Amino acid sequence: MAHAPDHADHVGHGPAHHRAPIGMYLAVFVALMVFTVLTVAASRVNLHQWNTPIALAIAVIKATLVILWFMHVIHSPRMTWIVVISSFLWLGVLFVLTFSDYLTRGWPIY
Repeated sequence: MAHAPDHADHVGHGPAHHRAPIGMYLAVFVALMVFTVLTVAASRVNLHQWNTPIALAIAVIKATLVILWFMHVIHSPRMTWIVVISSFLWLGVLFVLTFSDYLTRGWPIY
């Protein structure tokens, strides 16, 4: 009852999916592991008020890699790119507003 007799499965359901080579997925995975180690290393160094901005910058880089490759945005239509770029621009605005307060506080230096 769910399928009409004249309905062929998977016909007209959008463009064919692009398959990235396994080497690319492994390279992205290695990059994510390197940035994870970098995050841990950066947390061990006392950079005073710069600890949070550096950790967030590394997190944004890792999120970008995940979004582009593991969520397949790299091979998506233009409208998807517009939504993703708009989201990152809005995230940037929120970071600027947050850090305009955070970085101008009189933090004690230890």
